[in-house]
Amino acid sequence: MSNHDINNRINNHIDTQSRHITEADGNIFADLGFSDNQAQQLHAESLTQINAELEMKITLMVEITQWIASNNLKQSAAAEILNISRPRVSDVVNQKTEKFTIDSLVGMLSMTGKRARLVIE
Repeated sequence: MSNHDINNRINNHIDTQSRHITEADGNIFADLGFSDNQAQQLHAESLTQINAELEMKITLMVEITQWIASNNLKQSAAAEILNISRPRVSDVVNQKTEKFTIDSLVGMLSMTGKRARLVIE
């Protein structure tokens, strides 16, 4: 039996039909039933946290990108030093933040000989 036949048999037994779709109104917390005040507060807090994490990722990516440039490294050479693939280096350079965790970027930064320091304000 071929992989195609196996996939067809599996797919024929799995019900994937959507029966009900509720449109979102832009605030997941309101959609989940929180009061208007709670939903607005939770939404604002989540945006603040998302923006803070995004800022940290961008800061780390900029440092790694500057290290690559200051050492005149090609992406393939940087990938070898950072122990990642060349396309991952490209993702860092192009600031594709959604593809990385803060932990992974801190790990890459440490491979450059730099250290990240956490400051709590």
